[in-house]
Amino acid sequence: MAGYEAPITIKKAIDNIRKRHYVLPSIQREFVWDTDQIETLFDSLMRDYPISTFLFWRVDKNKIKDFQFYEFLNHYHERDNKHNRKADISNDEDIIALLDGQQRMTSMYVALTGTYAKKMPYYQWNSPHAFPAKKLYLNLLKPSDELEIEYDFRFLSADEAQPTEGYFWFECGKILDITDMSKVSMFLMKNKLMDTSVYTEQESEFAINTLNEFFNVVHQKGCISYYLEEGEELDKVLQIFIRINSGGTKLSYSDLLLSIATAQWKDKDAREIIHEFVDSINKIGDGFNFNKDIVLKSCLVLADFDVKFKVDNFTKENMAIIEANWEKSSAAVRSSIELVAKLGYNRDSLAATNTIIPIAYFIYKNGFVDSILHSSHREADRKAIKEWLARVLLKGTFGGQPDSIYPKMRDLINSHLGKFPLQETIEHYRGSRKSISFTEDDIENLLDMQYGKAKTYSALTLLYPGLNNAYKYHQDHIHPQAFFNKAKLRKLNIAEQDIEVFLNLFNKLPNLQLLEATSNIEKSDQEFKQWLAKNFTTEDARESYLRQNLIAPSQSLAIEDFLSFFEQRRQNIKNQLMRLLDVKQTVVEVENTVL
Repeated sequence: MAGYEAPITIKKAIDNIRKRHYVLPSIQREFVWDTDQIETLFDSLMRDYPISTFLFWRVDKNKIKDFQFYEFLNHYHERDNKHNRKADISNDEDIIALLDGQQRMTSMYVALTGTYAKKMPYYQWNSPHAFPAKKLYLNLLKPSDELEIEYDFRFLSADEAQPTEGYFWFECGKILDITDMSKVSMFLMKNKLMDTSVYTEQESEFAINTLNEFFNVVHQKGCISYYLEEGEELDKVLQIFIRINSGGTKLSYSDLLLSIATAQWKDKDAREIIHEFVDSINKIGDGFNFNKDIVLKSCLVLADFDVKFKVDNFTKENMAIIEANWEKSSAAVRSSIELVAKLGYNRDSLAATNTIIPIAYFIYKNGFVDSILHSSHREADRKAIKEWLARVLLKGTFGGQPDSIYPKMRDLINSHLGKFPLQETIEHYRGSRKSISFTEDDIENLLDMQYGKAKTYSALTLLYPGLNNAYKYHQDHIHPQAFFNKAKLRKLNIAEQDIEVFLNLFNKLPNLQLLEATSNIEKSDQEFKQWLAKNFTTEDARESYLRQNLIAPSQSLAIEDFLSFFEQRRQNIKNQLMRLLDVKQTVVEVENTVL
């Protein structure tokens, strides 16, 4: 019979997880809590704050094989280990599956038995040093310095956890090995935390009280209050799960959709397939940052379903259609990402990942999976998609709430089968909040875009429509960045009042180009005029390069003349963008181009 049970200790819950007596049902999402949430959870436990009731589901040993269960994660790694492993469970005894409280329970398991590795700022994703594994520690010498936090729990590396003045970091996982109060005292004694000749009386008293309380929280207090559900029908359990998680903001719609798909797909394991698919598409090209939300939203859009989240819409019939369409729809999504990668985008430059959904729908509806990337018959579509993508990324069209875009894009694509409806899309949205048309003011804003920014890459793709997409291209400073510091500019006798102007302008679009990656590496910090003469040995070759890069052949390329170079190229780029983006009111200016 279902009902509330006597609370249990954290230690008992950890033991049950280790023995696989506690597992996760396949409808559960993955672990998503960050370190600060885990640290706050433990502060709440130490202060005897309620952490909400857990919902357990008892599964009879004879029914275990009817369902798929997963183990709890304890060594979380943001890049390499985010997915729970399937649990290999014997049917010797009943098990408990956690329906509500997974994030809290996993947090306790990670904190007391494992590690947490998330990407450090400024490191590349493929760097071996970007994801240091950290453990949870508790400072035994003083309270937290934060206003709303009393106990100083922190995830630290071994080096960061070395004792310093005011800090003695206790590795929280070691509390599991301290099985009685005498061992608490022994630890304090061995580490001289009770010795007032080493620590102040205040620090020693805090250490004694804090470690004793931490022991009580883990080993003695019934911190895990739970309701036990004993029904054996998956539909009932699924409805309970949805009721719990759709009333608030605990789960996103995609989490619920994946849970429902996992429960209702008949021939495929939705959880496994979709997680593997996300991992694989993120390895395309130079790498992307797609998640299951994009994949599941694509499933809804490609199946011509209502894209807005309503639990009642996710019927068994709809789930059956999505499952049946999976091979075709996932192939279209993959092709759309391969095309976007071919156009030079990656996780750093594709500012809105949901832009791939209309592209995938176009490929799906026209059956272009095998032709969109390389067929000469699809060249016009590739160019149209390239321009559409640059326009929507530059205008931020897919920011905010983009759900209203998908039905209209479906209509436009279905009304113009066989070609990507770029012009029709421009006309449909002209004058609306989602417009992808540009004004002269918009162009002026583009000209101020900075080196290395995602939108800057999109603007540059418009200026270089003829790039060979078999090669990789980098954003590159035409006049190298290395020349733009005060000392070097003074050596060139640049006037002091101009130096600040030089430094303010060199990172902006008029000093940027797209350059093939190998050439960019070779160019390095060479002066532009010297690099040009070395790589383009004839007058015709140099003039061709300059015109392709919107640089007047008569323009001085000396660094001393950077300001005139910048202003002239700025005007040339503005003219080109006006022409490409069909900003008609400046047609006279376009005709008077200096090129």
